[in-house]
Amino acid sequence: MSEQPITLRVENVTKRYGDFTAVDNISFEVKAGRIFGFLGPNGAGKTTTIRMIVSITAPDEGKIELFGQKMSSELQDKIGYLPEERGLYKKMKIQEQLRYFAALKDVPQKEADKRIDFWLDRMGLSEWKLKKANDLSKGMSQKIQFIAAVLHEPDLIILDEPFSGLDPVNVETLLEVIAELKKKGKTIIFSTHLMETAERLCDDIILINKSRKVLGGKLREVKESFGKNLIALRCSGGEKVLEDKSLVEKVTEHADEKELVLAPNADTQILLKKLIENGAVISKFEQIEPSLNDIFIEQVKEKNA
Repeated sequence: MSEQPITLRVENVTKRYGDFTAVDNISFEVKAGRIFGFLGPNGAGKTTTIRMIVSITAPDEGKIELFGQKMSSELQDKIGYLPEERGLYKKMKIQEQLRYFAALKDVPQKEADKRIDFWLDRMGLSEWKLKKANDLSKGMSQKIQFIAAVLHEPDLIILDEPFSGLDPVNVETLLEVIAELKKKGKTIIFSTHLMETAERLCDDIILINKSRKVLGGKLREVKESFGKNLIALRCSGGEKVLEDKSLVEKVTEHADEKELVLAPNADTQILLKKLIENGAVISKFEQIEPSLNDIFIEQVKEKNA
């Protein structure tokens, strides 16, 4: 299988505001047709990086290439951008606003109207087409702005904290739509601090903290690299075995099971054998990998220490 072409390349990019470094020497690549998670705590530098990608601001150092070319107004039309700070024209009707945004991207009105009807129906907002923006709830407004970001059928879609303010039903709708766009070959970047959502969607990730890259790569490879010999255990008895520090480094109690971190060089089979020998009744003994949230918390704590 051939390697996917690179849609976006960010190379040694730095952005400063006076004495404050918002983004510090960050590099990453986003491959075509994949979902790329741009992860990090609030204030880490995610939005600043995105603003440089879409040419709202320029890097002080480094370079950004889209489709192997330096950014230009023509290339910008290939990007759909949903910013974190959102807003609509309050007194304009929804159809008028979407027509306006489409016209900015040179979409003819007849074609724009077809796309508007399709997207309003897909997002469950058809009956709001002739309503004014100030009649919409926060979640509805967010979905309208998402439509505005994809109406011109961009090749690269950038979503900055797209799930904030959405209720669980609308989160699911947006997750489904993002998956549909990926199937159509779109390249998608979304920034978030919600690790469970990222784990569900992403092919590749970068984690930044305090303006610097902490880790990045294919999600599967990142998770495998942080394997810690974790065991999910559900049993009664065997407490003395779990207190043996040569076998178990840490025990975390959950609602109906325990999560064990094995001691360095400990063998899972020896642990299982000793539990049985000590009379433990085991209903679950499963080797698991750390969640992206576990990795995120560990890395942020480590870098903040």
